[in-house]
Amino acid sequence: MNQVVLITGAAKGIGKAIALELAKHQYDIVINYVHSQSEAETLKEFIVSEYGVRCMAIKCDVSKEGQVHEMVSFVEKEMGTVDVLINNAAIDLSNLFHLKTANEFRKTLDVNVVGAYNCAKRVYKGMLEKGYGRIINIASTNGINTYYPMCFDYDASKAALISLTHNLAFEMGPYITVNAIAPGFIGTENELEGYDEEFLKEEQEKILVNRYGKPEEVAYLVRFLISEQANFINNSIIRIDGGQKGSC
Repeated sequence: MNQVVLITGAAKGIGKAIALELAKHQYDIVINYVHSQSEAETLKEFIVSEYGVRCMAIKCDVSKEGQVHEMVSFVEKEMGTVDVLINNAAIDLSNLFHLKTANEFRKTLDVNVVGAYNCAKRVYKGMLEKGYGRIINIASTNGINTYYPMCFDYDASKAALISLTHNLAFEMGPYITVNAIAPGFIGTENELEGYDEEFLKEEQEKILVNRYGKPEEVAYLVRFLISEQANFINNSIIRIDGGQKGSC
């Protein structure tokens, strides 16, 4: 029986790349989405026809504990215990500091941090009963030493997700490993939109390999971290940024 992987925010971008990479290697995939139903259903159909694994797409706002409970209960009923959780869902409500509202700040934290907590807490019992589990939190270099005043709430949320990773690792050992991946500038369909060419050029020059990352490269790292070859990697924050020198 294939392992069951739940990927939040998986209809597009890094989440989609992870879903495709893991399906290709015969993991059963649960695509979580909130707004991108069409993209999620299209991805599901492609995965089933191309790789022959089980796949479902489920709408769920991970910041809502009740919705997360219903989502995981449905997955457990239809596919079995979640073996691997990839907390990828995130929002970035970039705005000038003096225009940012407390509600925007709160919403960012609710999705990016509370959402990861809700999902980890809900799958924990099943993993513990099975004596096995992998949790990967998709953080960001924005939570380490790359800062943009336009998205300070996003930066704070990713720093909090890194802290959450450490605490979950202590709580869930020894059978469940918890790690975080901190991508730098990844060229997804959303990442490069809204910036002028001069800014993008300046940011690229801060990357030692002199290019933006690809979503697939993050997916390769995820696949390694959930494999048997990574059994001794736990409570780690792994940067994947091409040697990014920081920003601002």
